[in-house]
Amino acid sequence: MFYLLFRPVLCTMGMIYIMLIVSLCLAVFFLGIFLWATKTGQYDDDYSPSVRILYEDEPDQNESNQNNNGNTNG
Repeated sequence: MFYLLFRPVLCTMGMIYIMLIVSLCLAVFFLGIFLWATKTGQYDDDYSPSVRILYEDEPDQNESNQNNNGNTNG
């Protein structure tokens, strides 16, 4: 019954136009997000995060000095 009421308004070509407008708006939105991300430097360093896991962290100097001096909290 609803189909018969909205048939003249939402014809096939009308739906194609609506879908075209919505898809273009989404494309412009995602393009804007991509340009904002590149402008703020989100993609500047793409090498070091991938190899950071391969390096061991250096122990903290304060922590190693306390352990060497025999200072314990307890």
